[in-house]
Formats: sequence, C-alpha cells, structure tokens
Amino acid sequence: MHFRSVTEADLDRVAAVTVGDPVGSISADRYRDELAQGMYRPEWSWIAEDGDGIVGRALWWGRPDSGHPVALDCLHVDASVPDRAALATGLLKAGLEAFAAQGAPATPLYNLALPADWRDRPDVTAAVSWRTAAAHAAGLTDEVERLRLEWTPQSGTPVPAGRLVFHEGTDEEFLDAFRRIAEGSLDDETRRSLAREGAEATARGDMEFYLSCPGERSWWRLARTPGGELVGPAVPSATPYHRNVGYLGVVPEMRGRGHVDEILAWITRFHAEAGAQRVTATTDTGNTPMAAAFARAGYRTAEIRLIHSAPAR
Repeated sequence: MHFRSVTEADLDRVAAVTVGDPVGSISADRYRDELAQGMYRPEWSWIAEDGDGIVGRALWWGRPDSGHPVALDCLHVDASVPDRAALATGLLKAGLEAFAAQGAPATPLYNLALPADWRDRPDVTAAVSWRTAAAHAAGLTDEVERLRLEWTPQSGTPVPAGRLVFHEGTDEEFLDAFRRIAEGSLDDETRRSLAREGAEATARGDMEFYLSCPGERSWWRLARTPGGELVGPAVPSATPYHRNVGYLGVVPEMRGRGHVDEILAWITRFHAEAGAQRVTATTDTGNTPMAAAFARAGYRTAEIRLIHSAPAR
C-alpha cells in the first residue's frame, strides 16, 4: 500500500473515484470546479494505491488564498478493503505529517457532513464509525457536533423590534465585545480557547478569523440599548458559497432578555435586503439557547457537522 499526494496527471483518476457510502461524497464536477479555484489542490489531495488502483482518497480543502489546507472534506476507502479504518488512518497520518512538515500552523480538522437524522440510519452510522475511528487514530481526538442551519426568503424576513440601536464600531470596540461575550459561552471552541489561551487571545482569534472571511468589515455592527449600553456584536459574514450569519452574541449582563433574537433578526434582514437567497449558520448541538433562537428566526437544520480536531498543543 502506498500513500501519496497526487500530481496533475492523476487528477482525472482522483475525480472519477466513486463513493458508494451515504456520507463523504464529493462529486467529480465539484472537485474539478473547486480545484480550478484553488480550494482543492493536487498537493492537498491524497490517495492510497494498491498496485495501480486507487483504494482510498482524502481531499483536504482551503480557501483560495489559504497557504495550507483548512479541513478534510472527503475521506473514502473502497468497500473491498478488509479494514477500512486502518487504511484510512494511514492515509490521514501521511497527509497530516506532510502538512506539518510544510509549516502548517494548525492541524486541519475533519469536517464530516451528515444528514440531520443520521443516528436513525444504520447505513450512515456504519459509514461514520470507521471514519471516526480513523480520525481518532490519526490524532483528531477532539470531537464536537454542530448544526448547519439555513434561512431562505420563504421563511419570511424578520421585522425590526426596535428595542436596540445598531451602529458601526471600531476594531477596539468589537474586540472588547468579543472578549466580554466569551465569558460563559456555550460554544465548544470558545470554551476550549478560553481554557487554553485566555479571554484576550480568544477575542483576537475571533477578530482575525472573521476579518479573513469573504464578508466585508463594513457590514459589522454593534447593538446597544437606546441608553447606550452594549448588548453585543452583529457580524454578518460570508463563506465561499453563501451569505453567512457569522458571529453574534450578548454580553453576560444583558442575557436572558431576548436580545439575541433581535441581533439575529438584524443580521438576517441585512443579508435579505442585499438579495441573499440563502443564509447559512452553524452552532453546537450543545448550545441549545442559540439553536432555539435560530429556530425562532426561521432557520432550519440542513445537516449535521461532526467535527474532529487535534487537541491544542
């Protein structure tokens, strides 16, 4: 068995791999299209070869301007392989070790997209089982489940409640808001970052991430009471595919008053007024208050994201 990244000469063979499992499929058309945009790359596409045949494929993804891959999008091992988890582990380790040697500042996570009812489907749970085993064996042992939500115009555009005032803010004001919101957060990544790095570094990391997203900084707003008290940030954003909710939250002293609904409504309305036909969002399944706010705002669960990542160094 041989593990390697692919060359230009391999791309047609890589694109043609057929994934029979109910998860982890990337179509040939999507692979070729995003390859042309630099979101997939030959050096980020790894295969397992048995003789001349491809029996495994791992496709890592990044944004067009990414220096290193961000996430593993597709992990596939042919059903004829006796121990799919073992082969997948070897393939993952080979790719991750290569990225680390090339100077990747962080280990790419594994983002496994699943149907919302995946636990009730034996074919899906079986497909998840060996992939999860491989991810853990390759060092991606931290796991969180997230809802991938979406709003469309059919859900109706939220009407302003008029209880909050939204205005532009400086980077320092947003940094302060991010820092304050991190306290008591139910978001798994925020909690881990707080424990690992503290509030200041967590807030700066959030700022840097959203500044790097395809959305524009000029979209951002701060929500305040009519008396000028800070309630929280409203950060409309975007992915390479859709307009996105981005970041929102309520500072601790303002929680429990329904303000999250008004901030989310403002972000949704901002995108709707710009003509968005789909607005996406994510939240941890364990963050039940935020999930409930999305449901009240007309967002439906489109899929579940099971995210495997490496523990902090």
